[in-house]
Amino acid sequence: MKINLIGLAVACLLLLSERAASQDVMINTEVRSRKVDGRGKVSYLDWKAYQTLLVKNISGYKSDVVKTNSYGGNLNIKGNATGFFHTEKIGDRWWCIDPEGYAYISTAVNSIVKGSSDHNRQAFSKTFGSDAQWMKQTSGLLQDHGFDEAGSWSDHQEIRRYNRTAKNPLTYTVMLNFMSSYGNKIGGTYRAPGHTGYPKNVIFVFDPGFETFCDSHAKQIAAWKEDKNLLGYFSDNEMPYRTSYIDSCLAFSPTDHAHRAAVQWMKDKGLERSKLSEKDRVDFLVFAAEKYFSIVSKAIKKYDPNHMYIGCRFHNKERNIQPFMEAAGRHMDIVSINYYREWTPNMVEMDNWSKWTGKPFLVTEFYVKAEDTGMGNFSGAGWIVRTQKDRGDFYQNWCIGLLKQRSCVGWHWFKYIDNDPEQKNAEPSNIDANKGIVDRLYKPYSGLLEKMRELNQERYNIIKFLDHKK
Repeated sequence: MKINLIGLAVACLLLLSERAASQDVMINTEVRSRKVDGRGKVSYLDWKAYQTLLVKNISGYKSDVVKTNSYGGNLNIKGNATGFFHTEKIGDRWWCIDPEGYAYISTAVNSIVKGSSDHNRQAFSKTFGSDAQWMKQTSGLLQDHGFDEAGSWSDHQEIRRYNRTAKNPLTYTVMLNFMSSYGNKIGGTYRAPGHTGYPKNVIFVFDPGFETFCDSHAKQIAAWKEDKNLLGYFSDNEMPYRTSYIDSCLAFSPTDHAHRAAVQWMKDKGLERSKLSEKDRVDFLVFAAEKYFSIVSKAIKKYDPNHMYIGCRFHNKERNIQPFMEAAGRHMDIVSINYYREWTPNMVEMDNWSKWTGKPFLVTEFYVKAEDTGMGNFSGAGWIVRTQKDRGDFYQNWCIGLLKQRSCVGWHWFKYIDNDPEQKNAEPSNIDANKGIVDRLYKPYSGLLEKMRELNQERYNIIKFLDHKK
């Protein structure tokens, strides 16, 4: 039998060429992270190349025009119009659905607030002159770059004033801070980097006064229940849900509510403290979390049945504990995750979140910092890159990764304005870091924003392409 070796070689080359042409083209981005030793000293690790996927390098992808409404919803995909934001699963993909009934991916920037340092105030007066002009120009900046929302900790009162006369109102979220507000009232909380700290990392969910407080605290939201531009409510931020929760409760005095709750739970289960297993510890964590979720969700829905409960922004290992996430899914409309320590979103983790909760998820914090601002970038989480363009490349790579997961209904970048190293009494994780889309003088970072706009404006097209590709 004769074999045409030349023909076979050509065929192999063509096959390899076709395969290469069908693969996404990755670029390398130089990245480094920060290290904190046992004494709290921060240092930088060495630069390392990470593979990064950009919109222009998705194999076979072609841009197309997608018509959207004033909310940013995709007019090509229709769900149920309820007059308020909600979620629906259409086919095998979860969506937010806007008040007019169109599929919507939540794209937001957190902390749309005025800076409070002397530099911030001087620049604000020179650049905007008034709160109304600031909100008008800031809303325009966001929407011009494909952001349809203001995320957590934004000035929702000023946003609501702006929305009354705006042609394209800005969707917004509200942080209610049930647990941290209760803790501030009774005492014992403290300022920790990035969130509120609690005694022995135990929230006050077993205090008999917590449920009554939540009911009273939630009365304020009745004023917002008819607002079509409200996406939903966060109940708290980054609470200490750990498998050692029962051990921490038992470390309190025997008269403490948390200690007594842990002892009673063990008695009901027929367990001994010295023989607690890892499963027992997970079960108690779920018991405490279920109590918290049920109390706050009940309070929210009592005073505003129209809007979504979008979680309490998980940030640690709790998001990878199946029974815990199942409990969250029983009470939340959307599960919110503050997602760090990955250059590209982890598909296995994201698959688990949606599978375990039965609900869509929203990434409510992520960012990357650049060295070209001259700031130290020692505070906060997030990766460190060289330039603003590199920040934009990270954004595209990250969001493309999220869009590949059919249960992700959006992302919220942290945050609007850079830290000012000269701000007095700054929160510990927001001291000297390049996190903003604008600098401390309100000047936009064009290298970052241009990349953000490209991805945001293509998000519906990319979803269509990825879903058909699968």
